[in-house]
Amino acid sequence: MSSLNRKILMGMVGGGRGAFIGAVHRMAAALDGQIELVAGSFSADPEKSRLSGQDLYLNPKRVYASYQEMATAEAKLPVGERIDFVSIVARNDMHYPVAKAFLEAGIHVVCEKPLAYSLAEAKKLLALTKKKKLIFALTHNYTGYPMVKEARAMVAAGKLGKINKIVVEYPQGYASPSLQAAKPSKISNWRMNPNVSGISNCIGDIGTHAQNLAQYITGLEVKEVAAELTAFIPGHTLDDDGNMLVRYKNGARGVLYASQISTGEENNLNIRVYGSLASLEWHQEDPNELMVKFVDAPRQVWRRGNSYNGPQAKKYTRTPFGHPEGFIEAFGNIYCAVVEAITDRLLNRKAPKEGYDFPTIDHGVTGMAFVEAAVKSSKANARWTKLKI
Repeated sequence: MSSLNRKILMGMVGGGRGAFIGAVHRMAAALDGQIELVAGSFSADPEKSRLSGQDLYLNPKRVYASYQEMATAEAKLPVGERIDFVSIVARNDMHYPVAKAFLEAGIHVVCEKPLAYSLAEAKKLLALTKKKKLIFALTHNYTGYPMVKEARAMVAAGKLGKINKIVVEYPQGYASPSLQAAKPSKISNWRMNPNVSGISNCIGDIGTHAQNLAQYITGLEVKEVAAELTAFIPGHTLDDDGNMLVRYKNGARGVLYASQISTGEENNLNIRVYGSLASLEWHQEDPNELMVKFVDAPRQVWRRGNSYNGPQAKKYTRTPFGHPEGFIEAFGNIYCAVVEAITDRLLNRKAPKEGYDFPTIDHGVTGMAFVEAAVKSSKANARWTKLKI
C-alpha cells in the first residue's frame, strides 16, 4: 500500500499556555510520528498566542492572532505546505465558529467534544461538513482504548447475545470543594457558565462521554431518556450531577449517571453491558482489562497486548502485554485513524468498507441531541423525552 512521503500537517486553535487538554492533544498527535504541528492560533489574546507558538518552536509566521486569520492564510497555501487539518481545543462556545471557518476554507477538522454550543449549531456543522465533503472527527477519546475496541468487537460478533441492559457511570469529584467554598474553583468556572458551556455543564461535559461510550461498544442508539439534573453547587444554574433512565432503539434499557460532585472519585468512567448470553465490564481507571461474565462458566479477564486480542485491539496497541497504555494513547489512536482517513483522501484512495475508527460529526450531533433531551426531561420532572436528531 502506497503512502505519503511526508507527515500530515496539523494546526491548532486554542490550547495555549496553561491549557491542559491542548497539551494532551499535542502529545497524542505526535505519539506515532505521523503528524507535525506547524501552525496555530492558541488564544483569543494575540500575545498569548504568539508566546504559546514560541514555546512550541513554531515558525512565527504560522502563529496567528486569530482563528479567522489562520483559516484564511492557511487555505491560500499549497497542499503539502498548508495544514491538512485543524485541531479545535477551544471552549464550547467557540467550537461552532472555529469549525465553520475551517470547513469553509476546505480544511479537515478534529474537534473536542461537545460538538457545539447547541444542537442547532451542531446540525449546521453537519450540513456544512457534508456539503464540503470533509473529514470531521470528534475526540471522544475513550473509544480509543484497545479493550474498548475489543468489547465492541465482542458485541458485534454476537458473543453477548441480545443486548438487554447497559449501565454506564462517569463520576468525578473535582468540583466537590465548591460545595463548601464561597467561590467555585477555577477549574469549574467556565464549564459552569451557561454563556460558554450551553444548556448543560455535567451532562454536556462528561455525560456525553458516557452516552458515546455505550453507543460505540453496543452500536445502540438512545431513543429517549428520563433525566434528573441537579446543580448542587451554590450559586450555579447549570447541572453538576445527572441521573437518568435510558431507552434504546432496540428495546434495551439503561441507567446513565454522570457527576462532578461525587466526592473522592477521580475519573471513574465505567460501563457494564448485559446480553442474553454474557456480559462485559470495563473501567477507564483500569483500562487494560476487560471483564467478560457468563451464565454458566467462569468469568474471564481479557488484557490488552496479548495474542488472543482481536484485530482492532491489536491495531491500536503500541506496547507488549505487561506495559500499560492509557489516556494519551487513547487520544493518539483517534489521531491515527484521522491520519489514515486524510492519507486516503490525499492519495485518492477509497475509504475502507467499514469506515474509519473515530467518532464522527454524526456522533457529535447525537451527543448534542442527548444533552438537549436530558435537560428538557429534567425540566419536566424527569418525563420521558425523545432525542430529536
